[in-house]
Amino acid sequence: MKELVINRNDAGQRLDKYLTKALPALPPSLLQKYIRLKRVKLGGKRVEKDYRLQEGDVLQLYISDEFFSTPDPEEAWRTVTPRLDVVYEDEHILLVNKPVGLVVHEDESSTPNTLINQIKAYLYNKGDWDPGQEASFTPALCNRIDRNTGGIVIAAKTAAALRILNEKIRDREISKYYLCLVHGVPRPASGTLTSYLRRDLEKKQVFALKHKTADSLTAKLRYTVLESRCGISLVECRLLTGRTHQIRVQMSEGGHPLVGDTKYGTAAQNRGLPYKHQALWSYRLRFDFPTGAGELEYLRGREFQVQAVPFLEYFYGLPKKQN
Repeated sequence: MKELVINRNDAGQRLDKYLTKALPALPPSLLQKYIRLKRVKLGGKRVEKDYRLQEGDVLQLYISDEFFSTPDPEEAWRTVTPRLDVVYEDEHILLVNKPVGLVVHEDESSTPNTLINQIKAYLYNKGDWDPGQEASFTPALCNRIDRNTGGIVIAAKTAAALRILNEKIRDREISKYYLCLVHGVPRPASGTLTSYLRRDLEKKQVFALKHKTADSLTAKLRYTVLESRCGISLVECRLLTGRTHQIRVQMSEGGHPLVGDTKYGTAAQNRGLPYKHQALWSYRLRFDFPTGAGELEYLRGREFQVQAVPFLEYFYGLPKKQN
């Protein structure tokens, strides 16, 4: 048991808000549970989570010592409450439908609330992963998508799955399909786009080149226009390569930037539209596996899809063009 004495600067806060800051290693969900179970007391008596602390209050905390230290960056997942939309899960892999606004790994914002940390917390809470029993392996992401792009991300729950999936993605044996809304109507209605993309790390932007250079990467995607309404088209894209901002850059280079994307489009194009970020969703995934897949052989030919793509409701609410 440890005691915390409330000073003047801490007075006036809700109990749960104060403890969230005082014990950063304690997951919020576990904190709420401990309060309910009376493992947090005030003057030896039960205290409610919304109690407003007063100067001089003495809290008794019947909580493991591990939660009283600041977690290392590798342990930041312990502070996260997982809120995952699971598309598919088995003993080897986890497919998660990432929402817009959530980063997959820690970035310059240094937020611990990343997709990979949510996945680690989720698997730990389920008992599927215990870092104390692992010599080196931790659950890992096999692909990544931008903060403001939503959709399926693949996570490996075992070292064998991570090795196999990394090989399959490298060898393009996993097909990834995206839906997006673009300005205008691409012509022809389907085709393959090839560009050479050069990444400017300082500007955090990617540029499409007509010819290959030493610092550019080849980018290919196949697109199909599914439907057009009011000058906006719903397009399915299949990535043949996986490059940073690839769909956004290549569609814009073809004269059809994504709805909401002001980095590769313009603010004028998007004025009045309900999207502040690109309307882009990784909505479907197929394990093609033309070669052996070892422990993941059971996934050969299987396909997975999210239940809903948020911007489709807006798109199908637009009137069709009258002939």
